[in-house]
Amino acid sequence: MALMSSNKQTGAGGAPGRPDATHGSDTPRYQAFLSYSHADSADADWLHQAIERFAVPKGLVGRVTGNGAVPRSLSPIFRDRHELAASSDLGQNIRAAIKQSRFLIVLCSPAAAASRWVNEEILAFKKLHGERCVLAAIVGGEPWASELPGREAEECFPPALREKIDRKGQATGKRAEPIAADLRATGDGREAGKLKLVAGMLGLGLDDLVRREQMRRQKRLTYVAAASLAGMAMTSGLAVFAFDKRDEARDQRREAEGLVGFMLGDLRDELEPIGRLSALDAVGSRALAYFEKQDKSELSDAALAQRSKALTLMGEIAQTRGDLDGALARYREAMAGTAEMVRRAPNEPQRLFEHAQNVFWVGEIARQRGLFDKAEAAAREYKNLAYRMTAIEPGNARWRMETQYADANLGIVYLATRRFPEAIRQFQTALATIERVAAPEPGNRDYQQNFSQSLAWLADAQSSEGKLGEAIAQRERQIVLLDNLVKGVRDVAYSEQLIVAKQALGRLFASRGEARQAIEHLSEAAAEAEALIPTEPENMRWVAFAAASKLALAKALIAFGRNEEAGAPSRLGCNLIGRLLLRDKSVATWRDINLDCLSVRAEQSLAAGANEAAESLARQFLRSAISETAGAGPDSHYTVAEAQRLVGDIARRQGDLDRARSAWEAGLKGLPENISERPSELSERAGLLRRLGRVAEARPIEARLAAMGFRRAI
Repeated sequence: MALMSSNKQTGAGGAPGRPDATHGSDTPRYQAFLSYSHADSADADWLHQAIERFAVPKGLVGRVTGNGAVPRSLSPIFRDRHELAASSDLGQNIRAAIKQSRFLIVLCSPAAAASRWVNEEILAFKKLHGERCVLAAIVGGEPWASELPGREAEECFPPALREKIDRKGQATGKRAEPIAADLRATGDGREAGKLKLVAGMLGLGLDDLVRREQMRRQKRLTYVAAASLAGMAMTSGLAVFAFDKRDEARDQRREAEGLVGFMLGDLRDELEPIGRLSALDAVGSRALAYFEKQDKSELSDAALAQRSKALTLMGEIAQTRGDLDGALARYREAMAGTAEMVRRAPNEPQRLFEHAQNVFWVGEIARQRGLFDKAEAAAREYKNLAYRMTAIEPGNARWRMETQYADANLGIVYLATRRFPEAIRQFQTALATIERVAAPEPGNRDYQQNFSQSLAWLADAQSSEGKLGEAIAQRERQIVLLDNLVKGVRDVAYSEQLIVAKQALGRLFASRGEARQAIEHLSEAAAEAEALIPTEPENMRWVAFAAASKLALAKALIAFGRNEEAGAPSRLGCNLIGRLLLRDKSVATWRDINLDCLSVRAEQSLAAGANEAAESLARQFLRSAISETAGAGPDSHYTVAEAQRLVGDIARRQGDLDRARSAWEAGLKGLPENISERPSELSERAGLLRRLGRVAEARPIEARLAAMGFRRAI
């Protein structure tokens, strides 16, 4: 078996150098020793080059940190390419290199975890240097999977990495917590993971390093923006320098603000469909940097509008990255600016439009956090602003589109608060509006995309009302539309909608017991969501799409008796949502997806006959579901009932009928009364009643479900 390797390093004389046991200096010769399994050679090649080529920011060189003075570079990194399979010992050269290395970087994967030599190198390094200088880089498998029954083969941390080692190189039995970067696309991603490792080696905070990397990218993007205006008058070139001068002449300020307008308009429009957050971040940051150098009390109306646009853009980027607090702060600051614009000219539709965008985003944050009173207030304010625009300029198609958005947005709040008939009416109004606007311009892709969204929301409302056939028809219509839109066009917005549409259609088919169609659409949604993540690993919305899609597929597979096939999507879905919650536990939709993870894993274990594991997972599911009910809407109570039903089913499997009945009764007792119930929730109620022997009460509900064509919930 081949293991660690060493790229040939050039010594002072130019000849390839290798460590030797006689090297007498106490100064470390290598910045790091890279330990990995031969199976991970490609990842090792990339990481080795990426770290050695990393340009340490000049402003950091020489700074004293907990790891000493920051060096000018992180080269050389030691690797050894020689085979060790026939050896019984690491060898003198390897041990010398370990001794002469400041850090140990372990490339972690199932192959590395099973490698004798990777483990020996970790032991040797820890014995010489202790625990603090060991860094882990995950390229496959899962950390601590060896502690999960049935998942031991997925472990990526070698034994010596998982356990603290004393100075004699002996295991202490105490759990180690290695500093780890996840290089996978579904984790930190290669670039962010590399920066984590570099920050660990330099003894710097990751934020400090990331900010400096962003400054570099912003500088590059400024050059791109300037180059795009190279054909314009020389004064446009001078405008770039206005970013760094507070008291430039009026004409230069005008040119600078023109460039800001270009960056927030045309350049943003070019970058947004690609989905690269770093480029958009640079646009917004550069624009804000200009306005920070201006006296805000003297900003013109146009400049005030541009500043608010930049703040809104930065809020959207923060929200996409899962930073809701940062996003809300940006949106509120932007909203203060647009409110001032409206105060100055209350009957100017463009100003009403700009203000409405920020009102929408503040309400959207509230909706995502389950604060529906605030969300509804914002939705109504947004609708009032939209209809004011059309009253002032009734022939303006753009303002009519705002009324379509506003009707749909209020419908979304109605749907979340179970006012299903009202939601359907709002969505039907929104759909009628977009059909009228889009009809004269069938080639307008923006109109077609909004048409797609309106179909989606109407389908969700119809599904909640039990109109499954109508909901399926809307989703199928939407998918045909999106398939046509994505042909030959790279726009991630279409891909996002297509993923959600296929997932929703798969769930609808599953609810009617149509296994083939359900699994087909859910599989497509899961595959497409996973494929989207590498485009921009920092887009947390895409990670959430992938997690939800994988878990929906796993749930359908279990429901249709294909338990073994559910393992892979279940594991990936749970891993993805776990990473999201590490970022921000306040996002209600992410917590809901995590409940799906616990439910799926419990159902898997029950179907596999692993009763003890099933019970442990079901009780964890129940505890988490109960914690979500505090101050939450009725949705969470049905999740608690599902968890209680599952706990009871497991107890019945174990022969404990008293405990089973107690769980089922608790689940039924917790269900809310006198509210509109979705078909899946009616099914949960009927299932608990039947388990408790209250068949007469269950039959009318079951008859109602049969009339809808409903067969099962997933």
